[in-house]
Amino acid sequence: MKRFTFLVLIANFALAERLPSENPLTVHEWGTFTSVTRLDGRAAVWAPLQGPGDLPCFVERLGQGNYKLFYGMVRMETPVLYFYARSPLTLSVKVDFPKGWVTEWFPKASTVMPHVPDAVSPGNGSIAWDKVEVLPHSTPNLWTTQGASHYFAARNTDAAPVRIGGQWEKLIFYRGVGNFQPPLLPVYQPDGRLQLTNKGTEPIAAAILFENRNGKLAYSVARDIKESVDFDAPKAVDALDPLLAELTGYLVEFGLYPKEARAMVATWRDSWFEPGSRIFYIMPRAQVDELLPLQMSPPPSAVSRVFVGRAELLAPWVRDSIQAGQGNVFGRFTSPFMKEMARTGGRHSPSFPTMAFGGNVPYCVQ
Repeated sequence: MKRFTFLVLIANFALAERLPSENPLTVHEWGTFTSVTRLDGRAAVWAPLQGPGDLPCFVERLGQGNYKLFYGMVRMETPVLYFYARSPLTLSVKVDFPKGWVTEWFPKASTVMPHVPDAVSPGNGSIAWDKVEVLPHSTPNLWTTQGASHYFAARNTDAAPVRIGGQWEKLIFYRGVGNFQPPLLPVYQPDGRLQLTNKGTEPIAAAILFENRNGKLAYSVARDIKESVDFDAPKAVDALDPLLAELTGYLVEFGLYPKEARAMVATWRDSWFEPGSRIFYIMPRAQVDELLPLQMSPPPSAVSRVFVGRAELLAPWVRDSIQAGQGNVFGRFTSPFMKEMARTGGRHSPSFPTMAFGGNVPYCVQ
């Protein structure tokens, strides 16, 4: 009898994490806004869609994927929407992107604007799914691919499966490119300190300065940035585990379920902690809603949106590496770094061509 009671308590706890009892429908979302920072702290204009492809073949693409030369300031990477319900229901979902375009998505959308871009600079974008069937307790066969992808880790949650136009998934996925200045302005001072200035109207709840210099890892944290804060050199660590735990904790603190937070970190672990210097910060919810207005009908009882800003930094040691001919380690960020060095009169190496978007398309399996 005691064992039965214990198992019931465990089951109830797990259910409580998935869906609070007072909410017939709960929606959670996470995503990343990635930018490349100029020496004055502002976001550089770059080609954020260039780089090796990392998405499955079943993902749909704006204009059949012929957009690698689109320029913007921000890469909106892998927002995903999760739905939690006790019984089946149907709703419509629309995301507006006034300062950008949605460039990749799955499942199939009802409308995407613009469908075929007629301009180089993104703006007035939107995407809508008119009939989203949330089907808890279903066990559908989901699409997979042969080969690695940043896509699949996002499925590892307790969210209900959804069916849209006959396509099944555990989430709604989309990506895009934006043309806006992020709220955080990072500038290196003459003495080597990094100064962060919050140009937004809401406090930045948490920011992490991370460095991977030739495999040597270091990070430091600042909380509740209302105006500005200075970072000294980040503190060295022997492994990523402390940072992963701290970052996961922030994602839960600001609204994600633990499995969602772990899925987000797993999705971007290889990219977030690659060689370079960068700032991670929690984007204020008010700014997320302003940049990506989200409409759902009927409206959910609760909506949580947790977005991480990622700002790539042209740190002094990064400039030195590029000048020494070692810029390939910075991947897709090498080209905008070199342009910024040329713009500000610094020496640079011309030997790192901009990578082309695409690559081999994975084989789909259902």
